Amino acid sequence: MSRSIEIVEVGPRDGLQNDPVQLETSVKLDFIDRLIDAGVKRMEAASFVNPKAVPKMADSIAVMEQVPRDKGVSFIGLALNERGMRQAIESRCDEINYVMVASEGFGKRNQNATPQDTADLLDRIAVLAHDAGIPLSATISVAFGDPFDGEVDPAILGELAGRAAAAGATEIALGDTIGVATPWQVSKALEIVREAAPKARLRLHFHNTRNTAIANVYAAVEAGVDVIDASAGGIGGCPFAPKATGNVATEDVVYMLERGGFSTGIDLDKMIETAHWLEQIALKHPIESALSKAGPFPPR
Repeated sequence: MSRSIEIVEVGPRDGLQNDPVQLETSVKLDFIDRLIDAGVKRMEAASFVNPKAVPKMADSIAVMEQVPRDKGVSFIGLALNERGMRQAIESRCDEINYVMVASEGFGKRNQNATPQDTADLLDRIAVLAHDAGIPLSATISVAFGDPFDGEVDPAILGELAGRAAAAGATEIALGDTIGVATPWQVSKALEIVREAAPKARLRLHFHNTRNTAIANVYAAVEAGVDVIDASAGGIGGCPFAPKATGNVATEDVVYMLERGGFSTGIDLDKMIETAHWLEQIALKHPIESALSKAGPFPPR
């Protein structure tokens, strides 16, 4: 039996939040339906942040009101503070992903908070998710580098992971927000986080800014990680990180993993079709994924 790797599709949230095109709610729901049809079982569908700061996510409540609840899909809502946590709960998110930050430069601009601030806040508000019976995860953003402060001390990842686990986060993600990580950094970071939070499930989130994302996915999987974030078409980016380009493309990750004997549950042909739909119909601009251009191998 092949080892299974779970893909968390982040296109409807991290993929769209920094795109120049503002999609109507109905088009976002079409996107979500296409992803479900391709086999996606977990996805980031909403972000409960200040709509003035991230206008592309201003309709997150409306999106969550209309997502299909009968398809066996877990819809994740992102929260940065207590207000966002309460909105995610009220919107009946199946999971809540709280964002911690590994460096002050980015943290001040993105959340107006230091790493310590984000950990302290999680201590205070995690109980809201627990009382609502909603699984809580924590993503540590700029885990491999800060666009303003530069290098990030890997030790902070252990400190934040330990705090997240103590607050009840059952899954911890390391976010390469600006796409600077290398496979060797990934391996070292995982060692540190595992030591600090041995019971937490680990997830990795890579951006392909410097063309290392697929290599980093390989390093994570080789190190035993079973959950990978990816975005259809490779769309995405962070509004608060200069030159931050898209996420690693879902179809590229699926192709590599399945050629390596892993199972993902994702229909590669349908994911490529979704990427083409994004490029030609929804966003109407070129996207970055390789598989959407080259197609699968062997040819169908």
